[in-house]
Amino acid sequence: MPKKAANAPAWMSLTETNMGKLFPIGKVTKASGLKGEVHVSPLCRYFEYYSEEPSLFLGFSNESVLEMKLMKSARIGKKTRILFEGVQNRHEAEALVGQRVFASASESDPISFVSADLIGYDIITDSGELVGKLKDILWLPANDVYTIDKDGHEFLIPVISEIVEFIDHENTKIVIRPIEGLMDV
Repeated sequence: MPKKAANAPAWMSLTETNMGKLFPIGKVTKASGLKGEVHVSPLCRYFEYYSEEPSLFLGFSNESVLEMKLMKSARIGKKTRILFEGVQNRHEAEALVGQRVFASASESDPISFVSADLIGYDIITDSGELVGKLKDILWLPANDVYTIDKDGHEFLIPVISEIVEFIDHENTKIVIRPIEGLMDV
């Protein structure tokens, strides 16, 4: 495990935890004020739910993160102002700018259905018919949507429990229950 420099702030130490999979929920956009607060912009619709967790993770990728304890959080427009334990001044807060905020979640949590890791997975029906490949995931006001490509045709499938049955990570497949007219061209 890497060691922190002798003069590094207390919060700058890597921690090993028994965490679930990490999902990016926000990005630190700027330091705010003089007491170490940062502004965080949401990266997914689940940001508000997960941003209230007592422990979040910061890093440029989910492979190298720091566990951070949440001291306080306040919503300001579309952004959230957050103070992490151990971040005591503006200079320390500026060191966090550009990093992503990750939340730990299990494979069954709703956020796992909209992970960028799913792009490229095969989409199949519950009867085994190949629908196409997952090309993109859109964050729309009503619900998230899978963009599926099949032979140059694009389908939009809402990410709702009535349609998306489960995700098979081992075989890189997403199983859906199509409804009438869902995939009509």
